[in-house]
Amino acid sequence: MGKNNIKNMDKLLSEFELFLKSNLPKAPSFHPFYEKALAKMLEAGGKRFRPMLLLCVVEAKNKMLVRNAMQVALGLEYLHTYSLIHDDLPAMDNATLRRGQATLHTTYDETSAILVGDGLNTEAFSLISKAALSNDTKIQLISSLSENGGINGMVLGQAIDCYFENKKLDLEQIKFLHIHKTAKLIACSLKMGAIIVSYDIKTQNEIYDFGLNLGLLFQIQDDILDITQSSEKAGKTTQNDTEKNSFVNLLGLVGAKKSASELAEKCILQVESFDEDLKNALKGLLNEYFFRHC
Repeated sequence: MGKNNIKNMDKLLSEFELFLKSNLPKAPSFHPFYEKALAKMLEAGGKRFRPMLLLCVVEAKNKMLVRNAMQVALGLEYLHTYSLIHDDLPAMDNATLRRGQATLHTTYDETSAILVGDGLNTEAFSLISKAALSNDTKIQLISSLSENGGINGMVLGQAIDCYFENKKLDLEQIKFLHIHKTAKLIACSLKMGAIIVSYDIKTQNEIYDFGLNLGLLFQIQDDILDITQSSEKAGKTTQNDTEKNSFVNLLGLVGAKKSASELAEKCILQVESFDEDLKNALKGLLNEYFFRHC
């Protein structure tokens, strides 16, 4: 990756981080910690994959719209953070560490974590509705995020993941699970960027399809990290997928790494089909964030 791409990526991430910290959720009341709890997991950091995917597409096509897209990227990060808070709950993964910090239900209590997740989920769409973009664009963005993050997207994947714990699925079923639980939101992040800069429908669909493969690659790498890294290094609870339908549990570590390499090659070929600016921007982002085991 060229030095200019690295600088651009770092600059974009710094701008988003500053915007996030300047726009943390506000809910003043006499509750002793509700407002603080709303902000805790957002402030904890994370790699910001999804908002960076969105902003990367916007910057590649129309740098003038990056500022207007920040609010949308923030809404996306709110929704993703809600999903992590709920994913960590005792009823789901019962995790104690997220983004290098104690999970929300262990810091406060389970009820508070559920309500904070609910609040961030709803507020995500409020943020997008207030972005400095046309109403038509905002409707498309809200539609895409609700479709991919909702009952036929991430929530469906989570439902399958939880119900079939301790029940072995085949490879196609595992792909279905993780396309919905993980890949759809990653694909949606890219598509939302494409919507903001008015890429034509054909290109939007191609970017989305690329995102689905990228999301599966991300999930396989995440499964690999779960058994190869400590919780301290990963910044979240690991060794936590022993009863789950992960790619490593089905394919073995060697098989999972082989599958990741094959998907990485497929992603690279798809990127090559995009216009020059988008291709260069995505290559930089992929090298920086995604190609960890390939």
